[in-house]
Amino acid sequence: MTLPHTVFFPQALLPLHIFEPRYRTMLRDVLATNRIFAVARLETSRSAGSADAREPLPRTAAVGLVRACQGKDNATSDLLLQGLSRVEVIGIVREQPYRLIEVRPLSTEPGATALELAHLRSEVFRLLELRRQLGRPTPQAVTQFLETIDDADTFVDLAAFNLCEDSEFKQKLLETLDTHRRLMLFAARLREEVAIIRLRRKLQGPLADEGIANN
Repeated sequence: MTLPHTVFFPQALLPLHIFEPRYRTMLRDVLATNRIFAVARLETSRSAGSADAREPLPRTAAVGLVRACQGKDNATSDLLLQGLSRVEVIGIVREQPYRLIEVRPLSTEPGATALELAHLRSEVFRLLELRRQLGRPTPQAVTQFLETIDDADTFVDLAAFNLCEDSEFKQKLLETLDTHRRLMLFAARLREEVAIIRLRRKLQGPLADEGIANN
């Protein structure tokens, strides 16, 4: 399944509403077999002249397991997909009645000692909290859950999936197999966001958001 602005990660929970005929057929086949399918970000910026221009695929996606599925009277379905693994997209096998791709699983590497990863994990969490305190809306349940995750690899994946809005940057994180590097990239992005929020607040002064134009 290719979705615009959506980057799926291992361990993440992705709610989906299945309504397109091709995906209804896909879901029927998936539920009758292993309950697993892949979700890839739709790359709309790639050249329209490529062979797979209709729905170009990134080189890295994620496969997930259908944890729950509820069919509707109108033949649509609501489901919850849990991420299992990163995969490399080797090629497209067919397009009809839905796209079938060949993949191989990808493994991540720590890239640093457990102590270094723990330090970076704490730094990313601190920056997320600082961003929230500066006014960036953040679901409290998500931050509370992230605080309980000690594994740095799982932590950064779920933090990126739930708390990053830039799908291009999220795709970059998905493709980064080195956990230390992934944490470094995410921390750098968060520092940039915090700096921008602080500068905006400084320029805005005491004016309310709706009064910025009067500054």
